[in-house]
Amino acid sequence: MLYVGVDVHQQSFQVCMLDENGKVVKELKIRGGLTALLEALRHAGHPLAVCFEASCGYGHLHDHLAGIAQRVVVAHPGQLRLIFQSKHKNDRVDARKLALLLMLDQIPPVHVPTLDTREWRGLIEFRTRQVNDRTQAKNRLRALFRHNGIALPSGKRLWTKKALADLSARELPTSMGNLRRDLALDQVRRLSEQIHRVEKELTAIAERHPGVVLLQSIPGVGPRTAEAVVAYIDQPRRFRRNKCVGRYFGLVPTQDQSAERNRLGHITKEGPRTVRRLLTEAAWQGVRRSEHLKAFFERICGDDPQRKRIALIATAHYLVRIMLSMLKSQELWRHDAKTATTVAA
Repeated sequence: MLYVGVDVHQQSFQVCMLDENGKVVKELKIRGGLTALLEALRHAGHPLAVCFEASCGYGHLHDHLAGIAQRVVVAHPGQLRLIFQSKHKNDRVDARKLALLLMLDQIPPVHVPTLDTREWRGLIEFRTRQVNDRTQAKNRLRALFRHNGIALPSGKRLWTKKALADLSARELPTSMGNLRRDLALDQVRRLSEQIHRVEKELTAIAERHPGVVLLQSIPGVGPRTAEAVVAYIDQPRRFRRNKCVGRYFGLVPTQDQSAERNRLGHITKEGPRTVRRLLTEAAWQGVRRSEHLKAFFERICGDDPQRKRIALIATAHYLVRIMLSMLKSQELWRHDAKTATTVAA
């Protein structure tokens, strides 16, 4: 067995191969893309265990390496730096470190989802970016009209087809202002059409996935939140304890503990930001619609209105742990029996 560390770059790969005793068998720099890397590893002449750090496109690389290696491990970059820090750093040293940690079985791995799951996540993130872009375009429109002394109505009624047509017909004092208005309106319409197409595809996927349907039995959890949680959890059993899922989504506080001192700070904000935002929104809706979540929120908040944000994050953390438990057990939401029965029916 050869233990192979690969330092991945856009145009090249630095490779280090160690034998079972930790001796360097071969070191080489490969140019020519993925094809050249796979060809070099095929000619190694021994069974391979390969390790590289997660980066953009790590799933694609993992899938190709899995076809020629007995074992492929994708390392978590942040945790890897904590394990193996050094002031002497270059591509050759990094590749050797990866190979050595792989041989010692000390690589902090990341979960590699299937291609379909990666594409599902990508579509969810694409929708998030389009919604953010549309919000910015809407804000530019509001600012433009406010700059010209025109107050626009608040809420969703401003963005109906009729309301957009009225905005398009409303003249501004200068031709430059009218041009900015027309371009912003075109952007809002175009992005709305794209978002509709994406949501149509996401809804079709969600309706076929039992986990997404299951999570929607929770009061305040809609299809967009449910699908994001299911897509990123992917395999519920990979979390040994339900508490681990809060750390995965960055909903746990930072901690500085030494002896009797234990300081808790802001949440870590690790993991996918899109899911964390959706969970927070779902928690707020859940507090309004579920007596169980409302009681949990009020217990954390107490009589201090300054603790509302802390209580909301704690509720989101509690909610995602319940979601993981539901996905493992395949049970409907049962804390509000009436609501869960209604949704299930």
